[in-house]
Amino acid sequence: MNYQDIPSDKLTKIHTLGELKASGYQPRSVKQELRDNLIHRLQSKESVFEGIWGYEESVIPDTERAILSMHNIIFLGLRGQAKTKMARMMVELLDEYIPIIEGAELSDDPLQPLSYYGKVTVEEHGDKTPIAWVHRSERYTEKLATPDVSVADLIGDTDPIKAASLKLPYSDERVIHYGLVPRSHRGIFVINELPDLQARIQVALFNILQEGDIQIRGFRVRLPLDIQFVFTANPEDYTNRGSIVTPLKDRIDSQIITHYPRSIEISRKITEQEAQVKEPQEKISLTSIAKDLVEQIAFEARESEYVDEKSGISARLTISAYENLLSSAERRMLINNEKNTLIRVSDFVGVIPSITGKVELVYEGEQEGPGIVAHNLVGKAIRTQFVEYFPNPEDKRKQKERNPYRKIVNWFGEGNEVDLLNDLSDSQYKKLIKSVPGLQDLVEEYHKGLREAEKLFMMEFALHGLAEYSQLSKKQLTSGTQFKDLLSSMFSMSDYDDEDDD
Repeated sequence: MNYQDIPSDKLTKIHTLGELKASGYQPRSVKQELRDNLIHRLQSKESVFEGIWGYEESVIPDTERAILSMHNIIFLGLRGQAKTKMARMMVELLDEYIPIIEGAELSDDPLQPLSYYGKVTVEEHGDKTPIAWVHRSERYTEKLATPDVSVADLIGDTDPIKAASLKLPYSDERVIHYGLVPRSHRGIFVINELPDLQARIQVALFNILQEGDIQIRGFRVRLPLDIQFVFTANPEDYTNRGSIVTPLKDRIDSQIITHYPRSIEISRKITEQEAQVKEPQEKISLTSIAKDLVEQIAFEARESEYVDEKSGISARLTISAYENLLSSAERRMLINNEKNTLIRVSDFVGVIPSITGKVELVYEGEQEGPGIVAHNLVGKAIRTQFVEYFPNPEDKRKQKERNPYRKIVNWFGEGNEVDLLNDLSDSQYKKLIKSVPGLQDLVEEYHKGLREAEKLFMMEFALHGLAEYSQLSKKQLTSGTQFKDLLSSMFSMSDYDDEDDD
């Protein structure tokens, strides 16, 4: 039986080098290991990157090609584009267990010892050399690049304490304390935000990537390290903290460009998968429109003139917004001692803190203020989604045809107003929404068969939508939103009075 065919429970019962040789074990590089296991996954039609949405036709195929080519990889993209998640999921392509020389600090292969300790142990014990097994989860190392990272951290340095305790001269290889890179031998090593690594530290990676050898304090230690390198970085025109030095970039074989979700549907999948929904919040219902609105906020932010497009809008914005939206409804339930509820448009006041902390504003945005920009983004999201469910109010006015909004707008034009407070009970909310003539007729005309709660959501949604299309005035109150007639300077009531009422 070949080594790869031995079940893991029997494999880990092999305890000596002799038993390992008898099993048919042959050394295999980590890149070969990743390649072989990927080939098996692809042939078996098994998903390699489970839960990564939107990359099925772009980033995932590029990554698979790079693994098949046995390349070192860099994921290049803006924040919140699953770069690190992609790197971490590559661990699943490693063998479940690999053998190492027991006690070796560099995960030495028993048939190809690398460290001084590993070589001496095999020389002394031969086939009785003790073997340990390392799970694939322990073969992943990740380091965030920061300006204070040193060569000693990554590569290694001489250890005066080790030299003194072992009574060894500094010329002896045993005084070396290895850094993260050598300790990642036979595994995956990831450096996040590579441009933030100082240029002189990046230079230290040249020979490791190309030749596999390292130098520590004058030691020329020939270490044929076996490592799958994965780097992540933001585009160089985004970060002003540093850049990737050209010779290092040249040694990274595959550069894979990541991107944000290209549709609301994909964005929703990511948010619903990643959001942490607490048990009591499972009693809160969300309409499909509410979920789409959360995602639309991010799409609007990426197009906003007030937001720095080079900084990107992370998927964490919509995840946090989704969680805060649920918490906004939960707080309302607790205040009113209710057992369940449906998300309201007015609950979106809770997503504002999720936006203000996750968008980088340009000068004009700073002048407006993050709070106002956040409210504007929510408003634009409502405006964009509104015409997916109701006729465009501007088109109806221009066409001079029967206007489904006339009754609603005229009622406000008569001096009526609605103060929609954030913490209204369900019964108060229902009474207030239904007090606006024409709202229910509008919803029943375009969306028949809705449940009562969903109908109320659509009625409120219509109010907000009309305000975004300048048919009504919407004012943010301390504890809610006020709707009333728009000033005559913005539109004339005669526009509605003159229209055909057939």
